[in-house]
Amino acid sequence: MLSIKAHKSAFIDIINSMCGIFGFVSKNNIKAVPIILDGLKRLEYRGYDSAGIAATTVRGVFSRKKSGRILELEKILNKNVESSSAIGHTRWATHGAPTDKNSHPHSSCDKKIYLAHNGIIENFRDLKDKLIRNNHKFSSDTDTEVVAHLVEDFMNDKATSFEEAVRLSLKSIVGTYAFTIIYADHPGKIIVARNSSPLLIGLGDEIKFVASDASAILPHTRNVVYLEDGEFAILTKNDFRIANLDRKAIERSHEKIEWSPDAVKKNNFPHFMLKEIYEEPEAVENAIRGRLVIRDGLAKLGGLETVEKDLRNINRLIITACGTAYLAGQIGEYMIEESGGISAEIEYASELRYKKNSLNAKTALLAISQSGETADTLGALKEIKRKGILTLGVVNVIGSSIARETQAGVYNHAGPEIGVASTKAFVSQLTVMALITLFLGRQRGMSLIAGRKIAEELQALPEKMKKVLTRAGDIKKIAKRYHKFNNFLFLGRKYNYPVALEGALKLKEISYIHAEGYGAGEMKHGPIAMISKDFPSIFIAPSDSMYEKTVNNIQEIKARNGPVIAVATEGNKEISKLVDDVIYIPKTIEMLTPILSVMPLHLFAYYVGVFRGHDVDKPRNLAKSVTVE
Repeated sequence: MLSIKAHKSAFIDIINSMCGIFGFVSKNNIKAVPIILDGLKRLEYRGYDSAGIAATTVRGVFSRKKSGRILELEKILNKNVESSSAIGHTRWATHGAPTDKNSHPHSSCDKKIYLAHNGIIENFRDLKDKLIRNNHKFSSDTDTEVVAHLVEDFMNDKATSFEEAVRLSLKSIVGTYAFTIIYADHPGKIIVARNSSPLLIGLGDEIKFVASDASAILPHTRNVVYLEDGEFAILTKNDFRIANLDRKAIERSHEKIEWSPDAVKKNNFPHFMLKEIYEEPEAVENAIRGRLVIRDGLAKLGGLETVEKDLRNINRLIITACGTAYLAGQIGEYMIEESGGISAEIEYASELRYKKNSLNAKTALLAISQSGETADTLGALKEIKRKGILTLGVVNVIGSSIARETQAGVYNHAGPEIGVASTKAFVSQLTVMALITLFLGRQRGMSLIAGRKIAEELQALPEKMKKVLTRAGDIKKIAKRYHKFNNFLFLGRKYNYPVALEGALKLKEISYIHAEGYGAGEMKHGPIAMISKDFPSIFIAPSDSMYEKTVNNIQEIKARNGPVIAVATEGNKEISKLVDDVIYIPKTIEMLTPILSVMPLHLFAYYVGVFRGHDVDKPRNLAKSVTVE
């Protein structure tokens, strides 16, 4: 969203990736296993299929690793191991099956060098062939193990130091990585490195930490230093040094995490997902705080002030994202087209980076990502940025890659989101898109009256959202009645078409039910063939400009004996006569309706997942965000 130098003043959130790294270096030997296990457990929400630990001791390196949950690793650990430096890892399999031998950390032949890795080493086959010719013996199928042997090889062949061997190894690698590396002969030291995979250093009084996500270090410290791409750092018990791969020293001051440790606790909720759904009103409050000038109908977005003149001159905005963020961008496209006075288009980031795009000086790119580390979104952003186009971002993570790569942008301030299925981050993204629409619209043809109406309705949203939450009991009862169905169709029009997609996505993610989202007008062009008494439909049918059209589609479903649940506006008694179940939401202006209409769908997906006996915080095969392509 802005350069790292500017982000404190202009674009004021930590980072979720596919694997989890946690480690520490201490002034004294301490019991390492409980600390590492606690850090890894705080990273579980990212998704993983194995876990491991390595710790330097007076007798060499103690290491254990195990496929499956952290609980399985815990069973084989000696919790009395004392160490001054230790690393842990939760792995999401890429190269090599999720087995014990492929779990991290990986070691060198002499069992002195151990490392954990997030990312992918693209040239590992060439490196492995060379190392095998040098008599290195491999014990896993991973790309990661190559690096442990590479460091050892440089130390053996060139008699180089540990630090220099790591640096030379990093220069030999092609790919993405976050590394933590320990060495038996230097027990009070950890070397860490980053390239396109998040990593941060936590500064405590007696201990320094390294993690891929701040949630792991919040119980210990809130003072952090973010590594940037192409950097490595040496952490010792007394200090830390950062340099680039050409040995140039880098000075960087620490930053303070705004989140409290309580923000990553369940706080009496059975699951993080439910807690975060209940935090949706607060997420909207945080997104609009200090950003609305009601009297003048304006959005004050400090992160866009540096490019305000540039934004006046654009006439086309490309929005790019993946997953749930893409759906937020799709709703944002409607908002900006209708009220912002600019031609807007939404593109999957995974496709945009490979398309030939017709761009000019009046085009801008807006990238949306909760973590700010989504690999495809970051790749698309860099590709468009190379062409000299103004780049903007909407992210929830201060210091993240997208925040640094973009020229300006807006932070969500939603706080940490632990549940893999995004809920509060989604409504926060929608709120920010509404703020950007107001900002752009008032630069152009939007009247004071129209601007003031949007600002007033944005300010009123949190209380209306709380009202939706009071109906959670009713939604739970509906979910109980429908949780055994194995197919669902979600339908909506205009602003609520992407809401239908989001409802279907959440149900798929959490309950593993086959669910499809469709534009209600497209239903008769194919999907209606699936309708029967065993195939329910959920319509998003607020009293807006598309209501009558949506009612016609409901009647078509009912004529074919399909069960229908409707999300409708309070006071609409007519719809209750047409459908089997109704969930009511308060009235707001059309462009903001998705922020209210999506909440019942989040709750419905949650309760269905729970009734079907699934771990809704850690759905199978999913990670919180995808940091490899």
